[in-house]
Amino acid sequence: MSKAAPRELFALVESFFNEYLPRQCGSSRHTVRAYRDALKLLFEFAAQRSGRQIASLELGDLNADAVAGFLEHIETNRLNSTATRNCRRAALRSFFKHLVRNDLAHSLQYTRVLAIPSKKARQRPATYLEADDVRAIIAKPDRHTIDGWRDYALLLFLYNCGARVSEATGVLWSDLQLTPPRQVRLRGKGRKERLVPLWRDTANALHRLRSKAMSADQQHVFVNRHGQPITRDGVAYILQKHASAAATKEHPMLAHTRITPHVLRHSCAVALLQSGTDVTVIRDYLGHASVATTGRYITTNLQMKRDALETFWKHAGIEPAPAKPWKPQPDLLAFLQSL
Repeated sequence: MSKAAPRELFALVESFFNEYLPRQCGSSRHTVRAYRDALKLLFEFAAQRSGRQIASLELGDLNADAVAGFLEHIETNRLNSTATRNCRRAALRSFFKHLVRNDLAHSLQYTRVLAIPSKKARQRPATYLEADDVRAIIAKPDRHTIDGWRDYALLLFLYNCGARVSEATGVLWSDLQLTPPRQVRLRGKGRKERLVPLWRDTANALHRLRSKAMSADQQHVFVNRHGQPITRDGVAYILQKHASAAATKEHPMLAHTRITPHVLRHSCAVALLQSGTDVTVIRDYLGHASVATTGRYITTNLQMKRDALETFWKHAGIEPAPAKPWKPQPDLLAFLQSL
């Protein structure tokens, strides 16, 4: 085995992460990390499959059979969902396109990898909460304490903005405008930015939170008790804690629903739909790339379907036929008795 072969693979991997993704594609740090994890898992699988060390892998080891086996492996052995499998496949496709451009000698091998199709995933309805349930959760934090006020402001912010958890944890004080017109600048996927209006209550809660900040030079809005930016797990813990406390007889859904920060995002979208907001406006509000993504909330909301059916019935002009109560005839009863 030539020592040049592993070095050639390493050089292409290095150029992919140092040149192609950041400089040519302008990929975000999150994208680079996701692609790194996908390739790391592929190399570990290919090395185990070939019985060699990762440092000894060659470009020839990364063929269509190996990639197809890897995608099957992460579903069956690592118990990844179909959606995760497709995400890993998308990351690998980007890498193999880079290989096609820079290693024409093996282009047929790479093209066969690129021909591996995505797997159709079952589209499940989005989980969301009704407004009454969300209000019950937001009301639970003890606003007489610093941590309680932070939790209150965080939950109110998530529901108001329909923000992804990464957008909320990354919000800086410089991104906020707490005087009219009240708004926040959110940084979403692919370095996309959008402006989202804030309710008066949200702006007031954030203004008071700022007065309670541990340090005057604190940049992040939502921090933990050590003054560090709150993490994704921290946000999930805060939400689950207050959702569990709000689970009562008046709000039974909270006890039987797995409530994550993304559920609040879904709840915001459904509430906007129920208020009559146009789907294209909701798309921009939530930062969706396509209106098709936003449209799934229409299929999710049963109340909107019921209202549409009721409106359709009224406009159809179909009058219900007068129903006469059915009475059995004596001869029918006699016939049945004779059986």
